[in-house]
Amino acid sequence: MAKKQQSFADKVKKLHRDESLVSVRVIKAYRSAKGTVKFFERFVKVPDVSKLDSIDITRS
Repeated sequence: MAKKQQSFADKVKKLHRDESLVSVRVIKAYRSAKGTVKFFERFVKVPDVSKLDSIDITRS
């Protein structure tokens, strides 16, 4: 017999996601060697939105 296919919603429910973390995009501006302003962005997960000030991202 044919197996019933999963819907997209069923697949998403099946994933084990940590609901206690919040994904945020952190954008940091810095000056290059030429003196122009460049932006560095990174997505990070934090336990609480009030902890955003303590995030430290560096260029790598």
